[in-house]
Amino acid sequence: MVLDDDSTTTAAAAPPAQPRPERGGGREGRRRDRDDGEGGEAVFQEIVVKVNRCAKVMKGGRRFSFSALVVVGNRDGKVGYGFGKARAVPNAVEKGVKDAKKSLISVPRVGTTIPHRVDSSFEASRIRLIPAAAGTGIVAGGTVRAVMELAGVKDVLTKSYGQTNAINLVKAAFKGLQALRSRAQIESLRGVSL
Repeated sequence: MVLDDDSTTTAAAAPPAQPRPERGGGREGRRRDRDDGEGGEAVFQEIVVKVNRCAKVMKGGRRFSFSALVVVGNRDGKVGYGFGKARAVPNAVEKGVKDAKKSLISVPRVGTTIPHRVDSSFEASRIRLIPAAAGTGIVAGGTVRAVMELAGVKDVLTKSYGQTNAINLVKAAFKGLQALRSRAQIESLRGVSL
């Protein structure tokens, strides 16, 4: 305790509490804005979709490692996902963000929704993406919602079938988004005017 000149007591500053590592369970994680460097043009947001903890039994006790599934996007048609592993959660998230920026894709949109219905699958997870009227919002679970939000799709209906593994659902959603084609893309591919 230190007494100031005006006779008030102040306690010594306590060290900041360390955040507890997140566990899995499909809960949506942190959201952060990041500047991509070049003059502040591209700002990507990230959502930590899932954090897994793995314990390895060693001579001195358990040794923990973490893996993080991260989705990165600019909410304007660019989105990517990444997976990072490290001994601490922040390092795993950082690696996941770097990995996600390597796999960015462009998502065609019509207004606030997707151009057409698409079905896709990855391993035992299947997903259906359906265009929705303006004002519907994103009707999806937490995993697919993160992908749609950061892709800039505001109105969409989704349904997942089979396994609900977060990694497989994200990969299935990305396969579906990559299969989307806009009217202009179809016209140029076929050489006709629709």
